[in-house]
Amino acid sequence: MKKYMVLCAGLCVALAFTSCKSSESAYRKAYEKAQAQEQTNVAPQPVEEIAVVTPVVEKPATETVVVDNADNVPVRQETLSVINGAGLKNFNVVVGSFSVRANAEGLQNTLKNRGYDAQVAYNSAINMYRVVAATSDSKSEAVSKRDALRSQYPDAWLLFNQR
Repeated sequence: MKKYMVLCAGLCVALAFTSCKSSESAYRKAYEKAQAQEQTNVAPQPVEEIAVVTPVVEKPATETVVVDNADNVPVRQETLSVINGAGLKNFNVVVGSFSVRANAEGLQNTLKNRGYDAQVAYNSAINMYRVVAATSDSKSEAVSKRDALRSQYPDAWLLFNQR
């Protein structure tokens, strides 16, 4: 039985090697076809391109306009009640949100040590304590305070107190 297995395996190997052999005539046909294509192709004539240049006109800067983008800043609206602090105005800069009051008061103490008039406000609808670092009546003033706080608190955002 082993002899037949070895014989069959040898026969399969011999067939595999002889069937993969490419013939010289196939190479010759491919070579002749490539030569025929090369002879029929004519080299294209180069086309001259003319570069068109628009003249640059320099104008002196006589006036610089600074655009205040405070109107495009998103503001979240919530109803808050002050838990710890002096009181909230219309626009507030929130630097932290916590579901645990002790965590909010810890951040409030850190902010007070850094010189901010921080407050803790509670949103009963979503059970969150908001730590407000700055409060203002105008949106543009609140935006500037938020931008100043973003160096230390990059996730600071604006909140409108609906009262």
